Amino acid sequence: MLWTALEDPDPVLIFENALLYNMEGELPEAVGALDIDHAAIRREGRDLTLITYGGSLWKTLAAAEALDRDGVSAEVIDLRVLRPLDEKAILDSLRKTRRAVIVDEGWKSGSLAAEVSARIMEGGFWNLDAPVGRVCSQEVPIPYPRHLEQAAIPQTSSIIAAAKTAMGRS
Repeated sequence: MLWTALEDPDPVLIFENALLYNMEGELPEAVGALDIDHAAIRREGRDLTLITYGGSLWKTLAAAEALDRDGVSAEVIDLRVLRPLDEKAILDSLRKTRRAVIVDEGWKSGSLAAEVSARIMEGGFWNLDAPVGRVCSQEVPIPYPRHLEQAAIPQTSSIIAAAKTAMGRS
């Protein structure tokens, strides 16, 4: 995404998640410019939509895998770009799954999760079979010690719990 951001004639802000710095993996063959105007469906699903971005993506994908083992097919949307927000991708997925959980490392108060939830209410309310769930950070300054930081930000287990609540399986 950095490649595309550098080529964009408009100003682009890039937010890096320091917790991802030590991740390792294979790069795809066709590394280069991407479509950053649209969200990416990272995992297809039929029962529930998990919406996230940035550092929470990997935890959300892990939660989706765990849910799959429990019989819940979760679609994972990686927003990638927060403004403009790809509302169409969110609402298209919601029409299919009829349930949504938003995962955001921000606080619930004034968060991106609140904005996505509001847009779902405005554009997809009649497609919902359950309230929109939000998994956000605790309403505290994010602590530096790792064990406290892990307690403050969303984890795979809290994503799974919210998904099961949305499915009526809590």
